[in-house]
Amino acid sequence: MVPETEQDLARLHAYVSGYVQGVGFRYFTLRTAQQLALVGWVRNLSDGSVEVVAEGRKAVLEAFLMELKRGPQSSRVENVRYTWYPARGEFDKFDVTF
Repeated sequence: MVPETEQDLARLHAYVSGYVQGVGFRYFTLRTAQQLALVGWVRNLSDGSVEVVAEGRKAVLEAFLMELKRGPQSSRVENVRYTWYPARGEFDKFDVTF
């Protein structure tokens, strides 16, 4: 197994809009992140969108981003705005925040 280097790690900061609140989107995001061994957080915003910050291997984050674009069956994702950053290493798990 090849050890991870800092270059393998990244931070994804995303805003998901559409019908994404009140439909289990945050818990879908939490479960997906945990299954992919990502760390960070997800929260609802007052404008009806959902904000996500996640860190992990870039390839895994890309798969996570595809899941965010799909969302849970009860949601309707209309747009995902996202930015990539270097990982900061400040999280030890993935949480739902308020």
